[in-house]
Amino acid sequence: MMNLEKGSKKLGNAWAFYDWANSVYNLVISSAIFPIYYGAIFKIRGIESIQFLGVEVKNTALISFVTAFAFLIVAAISPLLSGIADFAGNKKRFMQFFCYLGAFSCIGLSFFTIDNFYFGVLCFFFGLIGFWGSLVFYNSYLPDIAYPEDQDKLSAKGYSLGYIGSVILLLFNLAMVMKPGWFGFDLSIANNIMKSGNLLEIERAQQIVKDAASLKAMQYSFVSVGIWWIVFSQYTFYYLPKNTINKKITKNVIFNGYKELKKVWAQLSENIILKKYLKSFFVYSMAVQTVMLVATYFGEQEILWKSDSERTTGLIISILVIQIVAVFGAIMTSKFSEEIGNIKTLIIINSIWAVICVFAFFVTEPIHFYLTAGFVGLVMGGIQSLSRSTYSKFLPKTEDTTSYFSFYDVAEKIGIVIGMGIFATIDQFSGSMRNAIVFLAVFFIMGVFLLTKVPKE
Repeated sequence: MMNLEKGSKKLGNAWAFYDWANSVYNLVISSAIFPIYYGAIFKIRGIESIQFLGVEVKNTALISFVTAFAFLIVAAISPLLSGIADFAGNKKRFMQFFCYLGAFSCIGLSFFTIDNFYFGVLCFFFGLIGFWGSLVFYNSYLPDIAYPEDQDKLSAKGYSLGYIGSVILLLFNLAMVMKPGWFGFDLSIANNIMKSGNLLEIERAQQIVKDAASLKAMQYSFVSVGIWWIVFSQYTFYYLPKNTINKKITKNVIFNGYKELKKVWAQLSENIILKKYLKSFFVYSMAVQTVMLVATYFGEQEILWKSDSERTTGLIISILVIQIVAVFGAIMTSKFSEEIGNIKTLIIINSIWAVICVFAFFVTEPIHFYLTAGFVGLVMGGIQSLSRSTYSKFLPKTEDTTSYFSFYDVAEKIGIVIGMGIFATIDQFSGSMRNAIVFLAVFFIMGVFLLTKVPKE
């Protein structure tokens, strides 16, 4: 470990590089490869539900419930972790613990099958906890290693590195999945069937073997995420300071994060604009985050793909489309907000989201799914960046912004819990993700209504 001074370029780069290390989880596990793999292991058995804790649960509803529960845990422990991180303690050890918890959980996902379903679900659960838990300490390091005038630029550098790194690994994983033979996955067992001379049987055998090899490649992609995360995080851990302020952790410090949230809640009654905006944000954010988390599961389950290979390729391409278009969407949203204001822009974006949810109910063909993915990307990047910057503009000038942003993050995560819970419940009892996703349009419409109540001045 090297002791670098605050403001050091090398220290800042090392901090930002953690985004390169951990963002692969968000893209490969949360959005792309794992949802495809999860759907495939059920299709192989020809089932859509499973006995979980004595209850028959639809596969897509189950993963939504697990995700909601994981975010509930994250929302509950974030203030506690923030209280410790803000006070000092050994931040690096906490950050390393959650990093390795998430990374090894990703590696554990490679053993996820129907036969050891509970183990696989636990790995998925702890992977999510590890990812978000490490971010609590990662974010808390920013004011320790960079001066205020450099923090925005350094934060943006981290996001950029994360985007580039995750796309690079996803493209590598896509090559593994689509061309497993190039990477040494065994395709030779189809040769025995080829001797039969039946062309239909030969083609079917080749496809079965290729699909099996692709599934094996997906399992290795989970391993690649874990290894990538561990290996590249070492650069960050090498340079980050071990102790920023050497103070003893007490009971009062541990619960300080919860006290800060309670204080912000009490102060909201004095800030009508912020309170009204937060109400609207809480409502539409639960829908935004839910759509982003279930989009790939929806495409895997509800779209009429011609073959398993087309499904895999189509879903990953859709994720890449969303990622790329989201960049342009964020830029366009920023320009719109400069022209017509933040609130009006958010009203327009939420209206588009509502239309997307209604349109998704009727989407069955791949081309329509690609079109929907494009529009999702267009409004996804914009609504996230503009929501946070709008919140920042409404904050009291004399108050501690750290406490307010902690409140914002917890509100967002609780919104995810509610959104995923509602989505999973509708999916489970109606038997269709289409009914669940069209219902989310209600939250966007409510968000528009609440945004109109936010004072423009």
